[in-house]
Amino acid sequence: MNKITNHMPTAELQALDAAHHMHPFTANTALGKKGARIMTQGKGVWLTDSEGHRIIDGMAGLWCVNIGYGRPELGDAAKAQMDQLSYYNTFFQTSHVPAIALAAKLAELAPEGMDHTFFAGSGSEANDSNIRLVRRYWDVKGQPEKRVIIARTNGYHGSTIGGGSLGGMAGIHAHGGKLAGIVHIGEPNWWEQGGDMTPEAFGLMRAQELEAMILNLGVENVAAFIGEPIQGAGGVIIPPSTYWPEIQRIVDKYGILLIADEVITGFGRTGNWFGSQTFGIKPHIMTIAKGLSSGYQPIGGSIVCDEVAEVIGSDEFNHGYTYSGHPVAAAVALENLRIMQEEKIVEHVRDVAHPHLKAKWEALTDHPMVGEAKLVGLMGSIALTPNKATRAKFAADAGTVGYKTRERCFANDLIMRHVGDRMIIAPPLVITPDEIDVLITRARKSLDEAYKIVKDEGLFVAR
Repeated sequence: MNKITNHMPTAELQALDAAHHMHPFTANTALGKKGARIMTQGKGVWLTDSEGHRIIDGMAGLWCVNIGYGRPELGDAAKAQMDQLSYYNTFFQTSHVPAIALAAKLAELAPEGMDHTFFAGSGSEANDSNIRLVRRYWDVKGQPEKRVIIARTNGYHGSTIGGGSLGGMAGIHAHGGKLAGIVHIGEPNWWEQGGDMTPEAFGLMRAQELEAMILNLGVENVAAFIGEPIQGAGGVIIPPSTYWPEIQRIVDKYGILLIADEVITGFGRTGNWFGSQTFGIKPHIMTIAKGLSSGYQPIGGSIVCDEVAEVIGSDEFNHGYTYSGHPVAAAVALENLRIMQEEKIVEHVRDVAHPHLKAKWEALTDHPMVGEAKLVGLMGSIALTPNKATRAKFAADAGTVGYKTRERCFANDLIMRHVGDRMIIAPPLVITPDEIDVLITRARKSLDEAYKIVKDEGLFVAR
């Protein structure tokens, strides 16, 4: 089959899209009138749209295209597996080679003692699995009342009813509610919420909210705590240095399970294989997806520590998906991990790309609209503000300035996302120093243009 190089005119594609395609997290009627941007090709860190614009992808698709676009090896792996065994399930006491091999590879890469994987089709599905995993764990141990899971405001754990309930996004809860038995504590967002506290004191205070919640609920009722090492969709919120050590102390003290959601931070994003290694977290369960296959196939899972897997495995576990450990997705994930290891992509992030980007990213704080620029590995954010000294919010509705800045990024062929009035990036891990320079040049141009628009519209005003 030949690569599609010709297609209908953009306007016709947009009209078809508007007529039939419902987009996620979108006001679809408004998008239909505006017209979606149609992507047609990808290679490395670059995308091409239907109008021929060459765009640098500062978000790795949706935080996932870690090895970059267009690696033919992954397509070859998919075809070879489809030819040999296109599908079989892992129910009914059966297995197949790709799922076995991938589970073994993940045990090799994961922190010590994390030797078991329950596969899913996505990170959202895997977090739904985690709800059942931790509650079943306590059932088998004879403590079925331990059902409550503690999570964080503005955490993101997917948009299924289970994953969306674990997440702390009010907008998701407003569209269909959330499951009972899930409660939320504050997020470690010093920039917006730290007031006059030092980051270190604020990090301790936010972590200690976990202990207060456990005591309020009764430790006999609490099953687990879930958190992303770095809150991704919440705005790339990098916690103060005191935060995770205190969280670890608390979960250890009260004997509750710790779930590290590594959907974004896993597979090299932070300069280690997992964000838990970067922050010294010792989880019982790690949620994985995205970078596991670099987005080339939908696959996710829960990496489970030996003790939890032993308890779960001692009896029936009535849970699973048709596509758990799908052989084609598993084969593609294995090939993705082979490339990452052989080409030393994690080391490239740590030793080459991160140091180069860090210097240039943090230098953006000299811009009149940028108050903070933070980066861990290849995961960064900048806080937009009308007053750096007071870390002020804009008087306009939250996200107004961020959206205007994001629109200028898109106009300048840079994909940089906004969350409220924070701008965030997570480019493919294979990005080169020269490509980083292009990203920064386009980011600065976009900031300059957005700043002029914000000033001209009278929006550069503190709340």
